[in-house]
Amino acid sequence: MVIAVIVVALIWLAILAATRATRLHRLNIRVDLARTSLLAALDRRAVVARVIAASYPDQALAAALTAAADGAEDAESGDREPAENRLAMVLAQTDPEARPAALTAELADAQARVSIARRFYNDSVRDARTLGERRMVRFLRLGGHAELPEYFEISERVSQD
Repeated sequence: MVIAVIVVALIWLAILAATRATRLHRLNIRVDLARTSLLAALDRRAVVARVIAASYPDQALAAALTAAADGAEDAESGDREPAENRLAMVLAQTDPEARPAALTAELADAQARVSIARRFYNDSVRDARTLGERRMVRFLRLGGHAELPEYFEISERVSQD
């Protein structure tokens, strides 16, 4: 009888571990896809910033905007957040009245996409971290040796108020 209870407990533990490992794997795939979407949205915002810089009357600010957009796109993974914040700060210095209305609308759309993609990514990271920090997952190393994903925090404010 005791052996039967132990066998049932081990089978239950194996099933539980397998379902958690599968769930963690799916969450990590979701994080990767969300990160790809976030990077695409950030790249689109950088392209819009370059287009704004090309038609902006203040050449010094246009050059700073181009440099910030290039820096944001070329930044390594760990340096992307500060580079995106620099781009947002330079974009905030531009006068919406000094650029065509179509570019203002395009920037607003790009920024909205960045905001949505960042929130979706951070939600995915939260879910993966929550499961990855559980005792069973850590003890049995169900996530392998992979590090938990990190949040992506940037300033979402782009316009002057």
